[in-house]
Amino acid sequence: MPSIFERDRAGETIHPDDPGYPALAAVIAKATRKTAELNTLVSDDPARVREIFSEITAKEIDPSFYLIPPFYTDFGENIRIGKNVFVNHACTFMDRGGITLEDNVLIGPKVNLITTNHPLNPAERRATISHPIHIGRNAWIGAAATVLPGVTIGENAIVAAGAVVTADVPPNTVVAGVPAKVIRSV
Repeated sequence: MPSIFERDRAGETIHPDDPGYPALAAVIAKATRKTAELNTLVSDDPARVREIFSEITAKEIDPSFYLIPPFYTDFGENIRIGKNVFVNHACTFMDRGGITLEDNVLIGPKVNLITTNHPLNPAERRATISHPIHIGRNAWIGAAATVLPGVTIGENAIVAAGAVVTADVPPNTVVAGVPAKVIRSV
């Protein structure tokens, strides 16, 4: 039988009474502790920020990565970061479904990348369903944009500030609005 982590990443509905839930909760607790540590740094040392971020993601982060705290995540270990990625302050990455940022991605301040949702059925509403977010090379996500579960942002695409992205964004396009729609080509 697959682990709760595999089932969660595969988009299975996960109930809080699942026998594997304590393992999931332990990773969530670790992410909470490590993000608190990151967000209370009294140093502007980018290497120290990367070191703590590597602990949050449980993988080595490339030296070209740059993050301005504060930063928030509910899980951390399903974040994949390419080279030369910039994440501005006050971003939230809910990554249980997996978040991939390819090389040269720019993430504006207060961006929300949300991979987890809840079932529509009120009887199951405390359960969660996760789907990955993938952001292609050279994409730019503008300030306070929100990207919802299962969305792929294409290479060189731009998501305008404040947009809510509910569907895939084609490469080389600019999207804006709520819900986000293509407004022009790059």
